[in-house]
Amino acid sequence: MKKQNKTSFDGQRKGEKVELVFRQHSITMWSGFVFLVFLTIVGFVPILIWSGEKWLYWVWLGCFIFGCLGLWRVYMRWYYSYYLLTNQRVRQVVQQGLFRKAVVDLGLDKIQSASYEVPGIFGGMFGYGTLLIRSQVGDMKITMVRKPEETYNVLLDLMDNGVVDGAFEAEAED
Repeated sequence: MKKQNKTSFDGQRKGEKVELVFRQHSITMWSGFVFLVFLTIVGFVPILIWSGEKWLYWVWLGCFIFGCLGLWRVYMRWYYSYYLLTNQRVRQVVQQGLFRKAVVDLGLDKIQSASYEVPGIFGGMFGYGTLLIRSQVGDMKITMVRKPEETYNVLLDLMDNGVVDGAFEAEAED
């Protein structure tokens, strides 16, 4: 899996190394495209009905710009929502609005099991799936993961290396 070049982040611990950064599949932005196409068509219908009115082109342009803003909003939520796999934890950062985000951390030592699923023919065609991480404190379900098998394998490797390399020894001694 292609690793992105994000080597540090806010809240990074001493000795913590970023192993993988990933986002949901870009197909999750379909709602923004549908919104743009819908408003473009809605803005164009009055031009077809009353073809002589020049001001209706401004209505169409307004609908198109509003549709582009909706697409931009969906894109920004997708772009600023990401997942980090480090040698110590899984971090989920979800952009929930323009100024609001939610961050969830799950230590690798707390993970009991991990699994993935590719949902049907579209998941296989477009290469996305769901990653489910079960832990002592609850489940973390990451939907629409691009190349879920590769992400799953990286997570399992990190879990195995954490126990073997003694990354959790300091926490176990407390």
